[in-house]
Amino acid sequence: MTSGSTSGARGLRGVRIGHAESADRSTGVSVILFGQSAPTVVDVRGGASGTYDTASLSLDATFGRRWAVFFTGGSLFGLDAAAGLRDAILEEGGGHSVFRNPNRIAPVSGAVLYDLPNGRRPAYDYRALGAAAAANAEAPANFAGRIGAGAGARVGKYLGRSASQPGALAVAVDAERGLGSVAVLAVLNSVGAIRDPRSGRWIAGARNASGRIVPPGAADRPNSAGTTLVAVVTDVSAPRTTLQRVAAFAHTGLARAVSPAHTATDGDTVFVSGVGSHPAGRWARPGTVELGDRLGMLAERATVRAIVAAAHAAGRVSRSSAVATGSREDRG
Repeated sequence: MTSGSTSGARGLRGVRIGHAESADRSTGVSVILFGQSAPTVVDVRGGASGTYDTASLSLDATFGRRWAVFFTGGSLFGLDAAAGLRDAILEEGGGHSVFRNPNRIAPVSGAVLYDLPNGRRPAYDYRALGAAAAANAEAPANFAGRIGAGAGARVGKYLGRSASQPGALAVAVDAERGLGSVAVLAVLNSVGAIRDPRSGRWIAGARNASGRIVPPGAADRPNSAGTTLVAVVTDVSAPRTTLQRVAAFAHTGLARAVSPAHTATDGDTVFVSGVGSHPAGRWARPGTVELGDRLGMLAERATVRAIVAAAHAAGRVSRSSAVATGSREDRG
C-alpha cells in the first residue's frame, strides 16, 4: 500500500477546478465542478462564516448532493458567484429536474472570505467571475498561487491587517493504492499563522518591522476578517456519514497547520464531496467504520500539504490560466 503526492488523480474523472480574478487581481472566485450530482457535506467551525446553501447538506436533509462547490472573495457580495456558476453548469448540459418539473436545476454550495478593501472601490461582478471560473476549469493537479479566491487573501491577522502578509490558495492531489484519490483545495485568508508540521517552522503570519514572523500569542487580538476554506473531493464511493467523518479529519489538518484556527472571528469551513467512481474495496466491508478513518487520514495529510503549499506560494502568481474579468462601478 502506497500513498503520496501526485500530479493528478486518474480516479477523479469528471472533476474540474477553475479560477478567475478581477481585472485588478484584488479578488476572485475558485470552483470545483464534479460533472455530476455528488453527495456533499459541510463542517463549519469558524464563528464568523459566510456560506451559501449549506443547510440542506446536513445529514438528515432530503437533498444532500451538489454539482459544484465554490469559494469566493468579496465577503457576502461574493455569493453572487453562485448564479454564474449555476448558469455555466446548465449551459454545459448539467443539472437535473426535480419533482417531475421539466426545468433543470444545478444545486451548488460555497463559502466566502473577506478581502474587501478599505475605502470606496469598484464593486466586482462576482456572477461573471463565477461563470469565468467555471469556463477555466480543468482536471485537478498540484499547484499554488495568488489566484482565484486566493487573489486578495491575507494571512496572519492576529496583529492587525497591516502586519499580515499576502495569502494564496493551493491544490494538493493525493492517492493511496487500494483505497482511492482525494483532491484538496485550500484558500488561506486566515486570522492565524501557518506552521509546517514537518519542520515546526512558522512559514507565514504577522511580521514585525524587520520582516520576521511574530508567532501568535494569547494576548493577541484577532482581526475579524479571517478564514481558511477547504474543499475535499474523493473518488471513493462512500455514504455521506463517512464523508462527514472525513470533514472532521480535514479540520484536524487545518488546525495542525493554522494557529489559531476555528476562532470566533474567522469562517473556517470544510466541504467534502464524493464523486463515487472508485469502489472502496475491502475498507467498505459490512459492519466496518474503518473507511472513514482511512480516507480521513488521507484527507488530513492532503489538507496540511495544500495549506503549507499555499503559504509558500503567497506573494506570487503561479499560473496564467485564470481569466481576469472587468469590474462594474459601485452604485451604492
